[in-house]
Amino acid sequence: MFKRAIHLTYVMGRRIVIAVVGMSVLLLGIVMLVTPGPAIVVIPVGLTILALEFVWARRWLKKIREMVSRRSAENHGHRAESHRQ
Repeated sequence: MFKRAIHLTYVMGRRIVIAVVGMSVLLLGIVMLVTPGPAIVVIPVGLTILALEFVWARRWLKKIREMVSRRSAENHGHRAESHRQ
């Protein structure tokens, strides 16, 4: 019984720490959208931290990765077209 209580306390504590740190980094990244700073780097880092415990953060991170990958592929295609002409 004592081990179970310690385990539950550890799990909840870990979840709370990850939530606080991840949300802090994510909010800092959102603030950086309107102030000078590397928001494009900080926001995915915050989501990565949150994704350790939360499914919704994993989904958002996956969407961001797909969007960046798609834009990168489109950008690469446009550069290739400009070199062919």
